[in-house]
Amino acid sequence: MRTRWVIALLLAIPLADTLLLLPVAGAIGLVPTVLLVVLTGLVGMLLVRAEGRHTLSKLQRKAATGDVPTNELLDGGLLIAAGAFLLTPGIVTDFLGFALALPVTRYPIREVLKRYVVRPYLDRQTGGFVTGNVWVGGFPSDDDDVVNLDPEEYGRSGDDNT
Repeated sequence: MRTRWVIALLLAIPLADTLLLLPVAGAIGLVPTVLLVVLTGLVGMLLVRAEGRHTLSKLQRKAATGDVPTNELLDGGLLIAAGAFLLTPGIVTDFLGFALALPVTRYPIREVLKRYVVRPYLDRQTGGFVTGNVWVGGFPSDDDDVVNLDPEEYGRSGDDNT
């Protein structure tokens, strides 16, 4: 079901670009519109390149110190998506590309991805270990012979009914 929404979104983006480029071209002309799209693509790619170098150096520093570079890896993926959006001609795709390329907007997007995509995925893979929802009372059992006791009954034996 989720795949359908992703495909619909990927098809809606070029449609929105077309519907927005036509009025812009009508208002400012065809040549300025083409120049605007090319200019935003070039500026965006320079920004993505600079941010990519910065992210790569942060990733190398974290790896050298033994830290897990989770944020840097997510930033790298977002920068790859930003580059793809900025290479695609259009105003909507340029807006999305700049939103993913600029650190001011990329960091909140990264946090949302971590909360709603990465953590649930890792929880499914590890049985809740990532967020701490783990079984701490021994191994979970599917047997029906499990007896739950009140805290005052812990030390009693089964024969002692006094």
